Amino acid sequence: MERRAPAAAPLPRRLVIVPAFNEQDSVGGVIEEIRRFDTKLEIIVVDDGSDDRTAEVARAHGVHVVSLPFNLGIGAAVQTGFRYALANGFDLAVQIDADGQHVPSELPKLFAPLEAGEADLVIGSRFAGERAFRSSFTRRIGIRLFALTVSAIARRRLTDTTSGFRAVSRRGIVLFAADYPHDYPEVEATVMIVKHRLRLKEVPVRMRERTSGRSSITALRSFYYITKVLLALFVELFRSRKAPQEDA
Repeated sequence: MERRAPAAAPLPRRLVIVPAFNEQDSVGGVIEEIRRFDTKLEIIVVDDGSDDRTAEVARAHGVHVVSLPFNLGIGAAVQTGFRYALANGFDLAVQIDADGQHVPSELPKLFAPLEAGEADLVIGSRFAGERAFRSSFTRRIGIRLFALTVSAIARRRLTDTTSGFRAVSRRGIVLFAADYPHDYPEVEATVMIVKHRLRLKEVPVRMRERTSGRSSITALRSFYYITKVLLALFVELFRSRKAPQEDA
């Protein structure tokens, strides 16, 4: 009797969340670069109340676009993407910013630990590899301070807790669809993962300088940002939250 080979496990459904605010000059190129890397990846662009042609350009490239009524901030835009992922049954979700900094060919490094069941959040670190990304002096101070603080909380060494290039499992999608920090979310979101006892991993990735636009965090605002995020971290540590449950 002929034996049949076991059926291959279905590939996980993977969603790319692209939060965008006034990125008309770069969002089309980001979409096309993702597609050149992997045509099977589904993409959603969350237009965060842009007053330029960001949403129009994204739709012209054939992706699903959700337009927020006004500018709510990066956290609200990313959470909108996670809610879409949860509602539409995606297994994995990854954030790629619309400014061209994140390199789609690095995605396998983020997806591999999730698909192997080793992590629920994978952070792409600019500073863990041999060729570390260079940033301004004030930014390096903040990034280093946040990394040291969150490393102490997580009881493991982390190097880039402000990185927006990150991917999550279904458990991470459920968590972040229900609750996600809004102001400067990446650092607080990492602490949320630790508090809810989800698994965390950091992998080295390449990143580029943004191809258009400019950062909202200037040198003058950096110290205010550092103080605000550190305060939010300690509030998050003592905040009581019930773990979200996925509907049956």
